[in-house]
Amino acid sequence: MRAGEVDKKRLFELLWGVPAGPRRGPRPTLSPAAVARAGIVVADADGLDGLTMQRVAESLGVTKMALYRYVPGRAELVALMLDEALGEPPPPGPDADRGAARADADWRTRLDDWTRRLVERFRRHPWAQAAAVGARLPGPNELSWVDRVVAALAGTGLTATEQLDVATLLVGHARNLAGLPPDSGREEAFAALVHGREARFPALAAALAAPSAPSPDPAQSPDLTLDFGLTRILDGIQTLLHSRTPTPPPPLGRS
Repeated sequence: MRAGEVDKKRLFELLWGVPAGPRRGPRPTLSPAAVARAGIVVADADGLDGLTMQRVAESLGVTKMALYRYVPGRAELVALMLDEALGEPPPPGPDADRGAARADADWRTRLDDWTRRLVERFRRHPWAQAAAVGARLPGPNELSWVDRVVAALAGTGLTATEQLDVATLLVGHARNLAGLPPDSGREEAFAALVHGREARFPALAAALAAPSAPSPDPAQSPDLTLDFGLTRILDGIQTLLHSRTPTPPPPLGRS
């Protein structure tokens, strides 16, 4: 196997707890989970660019070669780290429970709560945003997050493919918005860049010069960009569900 390639069989064993069989050498003093947690500490401090097997080994007080007894390479380590960092999805919050009493609120409130909690996980571990991109083998924790979306949409009439598409859409929104902290000053930054270059960016210049609508109270809604996109996504799903609701026939007239 060439350097940088993922040992798919070994990665499956590591992520899903499949016994790898007896191994020669000294009795293990670590575990793949312990190595993943050490890698998270390194990546939280210095990002994926600063993550090396050597640094993780040093943080654990072992040699780099000893580390390969537990994790065959950096790619497998990052996969383990991502699943460990995501962790089990938390149970729905109290707002989701209260929303279950309303006709359309159960799935909608649960997915709103789910997305915000996933954003929190990505913001806690910024490197995970890059690690969660592309086709790859998900771990049990990551699949548990997907399972919560499917559970929230059960009984809505969406197909299995559509339910998974909703999960993909919400993960993408959470991952993208996690890199944009609340009150990021986006408009001010764009205005500074456009200033003096209005002829090149006429539409953007006009939009930024227009009077802004009063902003909601940040104390009530501190993450306006996340709110806007998430509301539009859930509105679209709700519109799709309503379009599939059979229209009752008109009442029969009296003879």
